[in-house]
Amino acid sequence: MIHLGANSVLFAGFDLETAMRHIHLAGYDGVELSAIKGMCEHLELDNWQAQANQIKELAKKYELKLLAMEEAALDEERLMLAFAAGAEIGIPVVNVGPGGKSDVEEDFDRQVALLGKMADRAHEHGVTLCAKAHVGQCIYDTPTTLRAMERIDSPGFGVDMDPSHIHRAGENTVEALAAVISRVKHVHIRDCAVAEGGPGAPELQACGRGNIDLFGYVKVLHESGLDVAANLEVIGAKEYDLGQVATIAAESRGYLNACLRACGAR
Repeated sequence: MIHLGANSVLFAGFDLETAMRHIHLAGYDGVELSAIKGMCEHLELDNWQAQANQIKELAKKYELKLLAMEEAALDEERLMLAFAAGAEIGIPVVNVGPGGKSDVEEDFDRQVALLGKMADRAHEHGVTLCAKAHVGQCIYDTPTTLRAMERIDSPGFGVDMDPSHIHRAGENTVEALAAVISRVKHVHIRDCAVAEGGPGAPELQACGRGNIDLFGYVKVLHESGLDVAANLEVIGAKEYDLGQVATIAAESRGYLNACLRACGAR
């Protein structure tokens, strides 16, 4: 089953309850909590114990599954906090970028080894550490993702597939997803109207606004039979007003839900 969620980073300019309320109003099944230092810390890992009960209560109040958190940085100290928080609050997936620089073999070796080590720590806490191919970092396309998959055998590791980064790597996103589907444990999803650089303005990251074959992407997910969360991840909207970000959330959910219906997933 595909669970549709939204990363609270879209609502970076607002508090957590506002984010969760509007994610609920848009019709999502769940939420991914942003714990991204320097960008959006709806989940403050340095103080997560003080937030644990509030998060559980908000999830119940707004009928949202706690699908994942995004810590983003491959930082050992912060990840240990993230794993402890996930285990206590009931958040099954922690998402990071791989770090390092593209096509620097020393960076690839170091970061993949660290991913394997931290995936083992995640498994000890009963959660899964997921990393995605990221433009400019040591894992940035399907070949580098496959290399990492070969090296990391930890049961606590999964691939977080984000079609926008694969699109900007010049690949066919549907074929890329099929190539790594055996290890996919999470999906960050957004559209992309640009071929390079950042993902574009927040409104152009809304699903259906760009050039990615999101229907084909969702179809591969559905046909795989995976029980997986697909969380909308739209960045750069911190200065947007509430109406703007709520519209992006609702538009994207409507488009993705239509994709799910069209392929028989709902």
